[in-house]
Parts: sequence; structure tokens; C-alpha cells
Amino acid sequence: MAIRLYNLRGVPDDEAEEMRQLLQETDIDFYETPPGNWGISAPAFWLRDEAELERAKRLIDSYQAQRAASAQEQRRRLQLEGRQQTIFDAFKNEPLKMIIYVLAALVVLYLSTKPFIDMN
Repeated sequence: MAIRLYNLRGVPDDEAEEMRQLLQETDIDFYETPPGNWGISAPAFWLRDEAELERAKRLIDSYQAQRAASAQEQRRRLQLEGRQQTIFDAFKNEPLKMIIYVLAALVVLYLSTKPFIDMN
């Protein structure tokens, strides 16, 4: 019976592709279910043989640890080079979008606190 190896909901396309290649290179028999037209079904990697589950999980865990280390190293490198995007860069690059986000946050804050302020 098939067993789900990894849920792909929210996984970037490049990460899913790299995991797909890893599973194929290591001859793990798997198949993939797509998210569907409306995103209702569960996109995932499934194993046909439950006996391969532990080996496949170890491979995926190892891959994710390497990917996380690589992302952290890239972030550190960008910080050292002074190219890490800050909140001020976001305001500079997309001012209208950031103003809308700030206004939305202020509206939520106002609506959340108004009932308590009116209690007096």
C-alpha cells in the first residue's frame, strides 16, 4: 500500500524539483500527486513500497538540512556584503504596497482595541 512521504503544499517549485531528482537518482520508487486545478487535493510524494520509507526520509532530511545551511550561508554572505534587503529597502522599492500593508495593520489594531477602549 502507498504511504505518503512528503507533503508538497507550500513547497517552492525549485525545492520540489530537487527532491524529485534526489528520489529518482537513488532509485526510490515514488509517485507524485498534484495540487489539482483548485488547489484542493493534497500535493505530495508517495512511496509505493513502505519498506523504503526510512531510507527516503533520511535522504529528504539530509537534503533539507543542506538546503537550510545553504540558505543561511547565503543570508550571511548578503549581510556581510551589505546587500541583505531590509524593511527600508522594501519601502524604497515598493512604497505603495508597503503603505497598504501598514494601513491594513493599523486598521486591524484599531478594530481589535476599540471595544476595550470604549468600555470606559
